[in-house]
Amino acid sequence: MKLATFNVNSIKARLPRVLEWLSNTKPDVILFQEIKCVDEAFPLLEFETLGYKAATHGQKAYNGVAILSLHEMENITRGLPGDPSDEQARYIEATIRGIRVCGLYLPNGNPTDTEKFAYKIAWMDRLIEHISSRLLPTEMPFILGGDFNVCPADKDCYDPERFANDALCRPESRARFRTMINLGLTEAWRALHKEVAYSYWDYMAGRWQKDEGVRIDHWLLSPQAADRLQSCEIDKTPRGKEKASDHTPVFLEISDGIKVLNNV
Repeated sequence: MKLATFNVNSIKARLPRVLEWLSNTKPDVILFQEIKCVDEAFPLLEFETLGYKAATHGQKAYNGVAILSLHEMENITRGLPGDPSDEQARYIEATIRGIRVCGLYLPNGNPTDTEKFAYKIAWMDRLIEHISSRLLPTEMPFILGGDFNVCPADKDCYDPERFANDALCRPESRARFRTMINLGLTEAWRALHKEVAYSYWDYMAGRWQKDEGVRIDHWLLSPQAADRLQSCEIDKTPRGKEKASDHTPVFLEISDGIKVLNNV
């Protein structure tokens, strides 16, 4: 099964580019972040024309996540448990072909001297609790994909000194990301690749043209899903298009059988 995660930075603004990309790549499952529209405004018909079913968790003008699938989706849930007062649309889950697929748009957290950073850290703590108390105990294979807004290490950022106090690279953010790994999850791209690569380039200062980016879009796999890991690749092609999102898709491929992951 081929999956992709893609922060589209407004599905309405990027729709022609997204449809072009989907027609060329045809993943089985896509996780979108920052759709920036309510559920009723999501362009469902255009995706149904390509064969996709959609589950959305939208929000007017901000945030918003969605799962698109060529296969049936079951037990769809919206919102991250742990804070009933949280109205931001950042999390969605569905079971697809026996795998629990979790799409997320983790808070950015900047500026770090405001309540935005506290919200990010609290959200990550809720995610860790959800993984440890609800997802792992089921022993169902699960995967988390999306915009984590975390650079796991200095090599995942073009200028570590400049980003030292950025919420993407702060020790508190990285510590919680490591906590998820220490629960037994596998960070798919880094498990298969040693090189430096990015998934986001700011629109400002020619960052894309100079390849000055950060790697903040990730796939995390449960032990049962990691046994099936075949590949994980960053698709830079969409970022070079006109009116592109500032993120680019990250593909994940998992097998139906069991594959032992070699250390690389």
